[in-house]
Amino acid sequence: MDPKNGSSLTGFILLGFSDRPQLERVLFVVLLIFYLLTLLGNTTIIALSRLDPQLQTPMYFFLSHLSFLDLCYTTSTVPQLLVHLRGADKSISFAGCVAQLFVALGLGGTECILLGVMAFDRYAAICRPLHYTVFMHPRLCALMASASWFIGFANSSLQTVLIFLVPLCGRNKIHHFFCEVTPLLKLACVDTTGNENEIFFASVIILLIPVALITFSYGRIVRAVLRVKSATGQRKAFGTCGSHLTVVSLFYGSAIYAYVQPSNNYSQDQGKFISLFYTIVTPMANPFIYTLRNKDVMGAMRKVLCRDYDSR
Repeated sequence: MDPKNGSSLTGFILLGFSDRPQLERVLFVVLLIFYLLTLLGNTTIIALSRLDPQLQTPMYFFLSHLSFLDLCYTTSTVPQLLVHLRGADKSISFAGCVAQLFVALGLGGTECILLGVMAFDRYAAICRPLHYTVFMHPRLCALMASASWFIGFANSSLQTVLIFLVPLCGRNKIHHFFCEVTPLLKLACVDTTGNENEIFFASVIILLIPVALITFSYGRIVRAVLRVKSATGQRKAFGTCGSHLTVVSLFYGSAIYAYVQPSNNYSQDQGKFISLFYTIVTPMANPFIYTLRNKDVMGAMRKVLCRDYDSR
């Protein structure tokens, strides 16, 4: 990929929300708070999963991967956005744009696969409890997590190459706050229908295969839970699954809107706000969704805090 194809040796201009200076000031404060909460919440999940033996299970193994992924995903875009919101320079180098797109697509694809794997974990725990330790052996868990990362970044490699092979003919103003697929393709000075179709096909696969796995898993889970006679058992099962389904709905709802729609229906303003949702709101909300109704996590947090207090 030749940097000159990207428009100029200096790279791109991320216009972001520069046409709304008053909104930029509000967004800076809001996004800074959300980013700090994202760091705090996801770091807490990772730390508790390591420190508390009761949380060293497949479910929390995958949850810690999700938290690490969300930390990386948010950090790949939000710090740069905060700098751009407060300064006049809104440029990004060609190499920086390539790297940002590659990382964002890779982490997004990984999360798609990982959420499907987490649904399978819940299916094994609820529908096959006697064989759960056999199904979800630590080696298998590590293999599924590794496969999620590999597939996500393999897809990202393909899409990034397809996008940056498109000639831009000197255009370098991106109507977005980070290097995203559709705004980059809008810069092209040639017909991009073929590229869009290839990217659309890859997006459908990376999104819909996990959705099919999630649908299958939760269809079986609902039938299994409804056969449980204990109301307490039903509440516990639905509580755990409810957190995961909430996260799935938030992530897939915004991702499908962003990537699985015809480019002629794309709205620049809507695209920016949808991107804000899945790059900062969802990663910030995930740890709170999993912890607020989770007695195991809250109990582990109290134990760690009490242990630190007693050591003083």
